[in-house]
Amino acid sequence: MRDKAVKKLLSSLLPKIFSKIVIVCFLIFAIVLSGAVTAFAQDEYAEQVQIVNGVIFGSDDFRTYTVSFLKQGEKLSVYVEGTSGNLDPFVALLSSDQLSNIKLGDFDAQVQQAIENERDPLLVVSEYADQHFLVWDDDGGGGFSSAFEYIIPADGDYYLLVLSSPFTNSFGEFRMVVARNSPEVVTGRAVNIGDPFVASAVKRQANNAAVQAIVDIIDEGAPENQHRLIPFEAGDTLYVYVETTEGDLIPQVVLRAYGTKPIRSANVAGSQSWAALEYSYPVETDEYLIEVIAKEGTTGSYQLLVGRNEPAVLIGEAAPFGESLLKEPIEASIGIKLQQISNIDQKSENYEAVASTMIKWNDPALAFRSDECQCENKVYRTNDFIAFATKEGIDWPAYTYLNQQNNRWIQNDYVVVLPNGDATLFERFTTTFQAPDFDFRQFPFDTQTFFIRVDSLYSTDFVNFTPSDFTEVGTQLGEEEWYITDYVVEVSAQPGSTGSETSSFIFRFFAQRHLSFYIYRILVPLFLIIIVSWITFFMEDYGKRVDATTANLLLFIAFNFTIAGELPRLGYLTYMDALLVGAFGISVFIVAYNVYLKRLEKRNQESWVQRIDKFMIWLYPVGYLLAFLVITWYFFWK
Repeated sequence: MRDKAVKKLLSSLLPKIFSKIVIVCFLIFAIVLSGAVTAFAQDEYAEQVQIVNGVIFGSDDFRTYTVSFLKQGEKLSVYVEGTSGNLDPFVALLSSDQLSNIKLGDFDAQVQQAIENERDPLLVVSEYADQHFLVWDDDGGGGFSSAFEYIIPADGDYYLLVLSSPFTNSFGEFRMVVARNSPEVVTGRAVNIGDPFVASAVKRQANNAAVQAIVDIIDEGAPENQHRLIPFEAGDTLYVYVETTEGDLIPQVVLRAYGTKPIRSANVAGSQSWAALEYSYPVETDEYLIEVIAKEGTTGSYQLLVGRNEPAVLIGEAAPFGESLLKEPIEASIGIKLQQISNIDQKSENYEAVASTMIKWNDPALAFRSDECQCENKVYRTNDFIAFATKEGIDWPAYTYLNQQNNRWIQNDYVVVLPNGDATLFERFTTTFQAPDFDFRQFPFDTQTFFIRVDSLYSTDFVNFTPSDFTEVGTQLGEEEWYITDYVVEVSAQPGSTGSETSSFIFRFFAQRHLSFYIYRILVPLFLIIIVSWITFFMEDYGKRVDATTANLLLFIAFNFTIAGELPRLGYLTYMDALLVGAFGISVFIVAYNVYLKRLEKRNQESWVQRIDKFMIWLYPVGYLLAFLVITWYFFWK
């Protein structure tokens, strides 16, 4: 009975247990299947990250990259940051149709139209980008960095466009992180994962290739030219091609390491009107130069093609593209403001001055991103800037004052650097300058030439000075004896201490004396003494005449000592010296004349004395006047 009850219970429970086992198995299968589907989906949308480095040379430059084999539903994440210069990157994603139809010139036209319609041209950026790009960003990655995420709408290849943000005129190197299904890269923190899937759309940029062309001339005065190269990386190949464009020039080319050791040469025999060479750099190098030499007896102009990793240069058929491969000299505009003249030492031929110097130049190596320092500019003390430039290997227009005699006491100095690499050096100082161009021949009516000469410490291959509008003469110089009549600025190339030419800036100004002192203290008394001497001719006592004219001689000697104390011991007579010597000579003659009349009087020849004296009364002033005119003519109009 009991067995029958157990069997009956089992028969009723087994179908229920079996059905539950089936349900559990189905659930397990569903879970496994779901995991497989998920794994399949994860394999289909596999994570890939690629880091790309590039460079933008300016507002007209851009880089295009192909992002291959993207699939519908994938998430594309892009982050771009500037790593050198002042680059403010702008990034956009385009389809193949958009890439073929886009014309960046249309953007310029729309900006110009907006300006004419008195609209904000900055709004055109968003309108143009929304119209021509799938997605774009400027400054979305923090600071000036750009970043975006985008779900791919359809399978295919897409294109990334990287350029400097409109209206910024920025440049420099950049780092771009591109990721598939890895959105965290929008923060910029990433490493390469998986196979590369981003490539440059322009093959010639992939191997860091560039070509530059310049035209120069060689004449008899300068039979050779040197062209300095920018740094080349290890593995880069330099290609050089020189061809005569005018004249009978036969060019010979030498590649020199560090400006001295020859590495390669071409057309040494001088049998062709062109020369070509190539050189592969085994290590990263700087300070190489190309020397173009004219074969003896030939002159003319030539075109120089310089290429990096572009073999077409060797046959002269490469078109210029990419960055400049030749170092251009720094164009430094310089000006001097003369603010005060504290002393002019005529005997030592120098003067003390308070002046300010301002030098402006641009160097891309000084450029920086203002978002990194959160500043509009960087300000250095001059010594701190020199230390910074020396440490970074950055050239700057170092200079010296050629006619400086004593220490230069600097009151204020600083260097201001802007994000685009513009630099301004300012210095206010006091020092003593030599004035070797003094010419006292027309003293005290002389015009003297003063100058401040600034010479570059580098040759003209590195630095060229140009005059700026900073130069001027202050209105309150504090010098009572002199006043400045005019000034000129000269810039020229002068032989340097090493034999090479250096750029020289000369601020030359001209000054005349305030004549009140000389007129009222010297010339007027001198004229009065001459008048007094003439009045003695109306005296009938010739002995008194001798006494009076002898006293005049002592006055002229005193005047001579007064003038001698003002000037150095010159090897020539001044105008004032000539006047005093002339007056002294005539006075000696008058003393002798009066002594002669006294002797005639003692011999009772009074009638003869009176006839002579009547004649001399009028000859005396006429003689002085003629002497004055002759001396003046000699010193001023001869």
